[in-house]
Amino acid sequence: MRAQVFHGPGDLRFEEVPVPEPGPGEVLLRVEAALTCGTDVKTLRRGHPVMIPKIPTVFGHELAGTVVAVGPGVEGVAAGERAVAANSAPCGACPPCARGQENLCDHLLFVNGAYAEYIVLPPRLVARNLVPVAAGVPAGRVAFAEPVACCLHALDLARVRRDDTVAVFGHGPLGLLLGLLAQGAGARVHLAGKSGARLALASRLGFAACVDVTGGPDPAGLVRAAAGGGVRCAIDATGRPEAWEQAVAATDKGGTVVFFGGCAPGTSIQIDTRRIHYEELRLFGAFHHTPALIRRAVGLLASGGLDPSPLVSHEMGLEDVPRALALISRGEALKVLIHP
Repeated sequence: MRAQVFHGPGDLRFEEVPVPEPGPGEVLLRVEAALTCGTDVKTLRRGHPVMIPKIPTVFGHELAGTVVAVGPGVEGVAAGERAVAANSAPCGACPPCARGQENLCDHLLFVNGAYAEYIVLPPRLVARNLVPVAAGVPAGRVAFAEPVACCLHALDLARVRRDDTVAVFGHGPLGLLLGLLAQGAGARVHLAGKSGARLALASRLGFAACVDVTGGPDPAGLVRAAAGGGVRCAIDATGRPEAWEQAVAATDKGGTVVFFGGCAPGTSIQIDTRRIHYEELRLFGAFHHTPALIRRAVGLLASGGLDPSPLVSHEMGLEDVPRALALISRGEALKVLIHP
């Protein structure tokens, strides 16, 4: 089969590799659709010791497809069924899993291999995070399940309700997904970013306002002005420390801030402790997803409750993955749908 194989930072090779055979507890999936992700860009640049613990390995982690074969001992899954495979699976036995925080599993198993014609899924993922999809549901839509599940986690932490005022800092794919989901929950969404094609796209998605935060020295003040005061919830989707601080500054008393975008290791922010204490601000970090969130995401996408198609800026073949990732790194693409 054809596959994009990661051999180390900066070294992605389009190769012919054997079609894997499913072993005990495993499932072989034919990949119908894969999606690029900003994490792929960062991993290709510098590697990732957690998500890619060994090399070489087939690259990519957002996918949907059809079951081709099952290994011995697999129950409840049959060849010909369509499914979404999450990019990880918790152990279900460690302390975080026992208290329902499977996203923080001490032994979280990450799975790669979306940029290939076939992928073999390990037993733990088959048992915990392989979700069936009905016939007729576009694979390219439900392949969004992993990023949507992560966004649902952030909105659950924020407790977003109808008529809430929500500010999302960042107009990349995840910022736009957060905005669409908050809007779907009935919130008035103010998307903060910089002028250009992405903010122009955001302006066509029905948000209450799209704020160019490069238009003055006080980005948080621009957001507050657009919202008519502080927002009840601010979510950072940039992964930049200064945006984390802006999200706090934009939030009204009694509000919630969700730090969704992961910053570079070793960075820090300054926080006004008086505001946190006397205004009862709620600050949350948000990481990854759980099996329940993956199922919610698949259901939302399959039912049409969320249409992520405006975020697909390009469609390409498997051989074009390096070009797709280069476009994303230059800010010239949002999500690229890969057709293996």
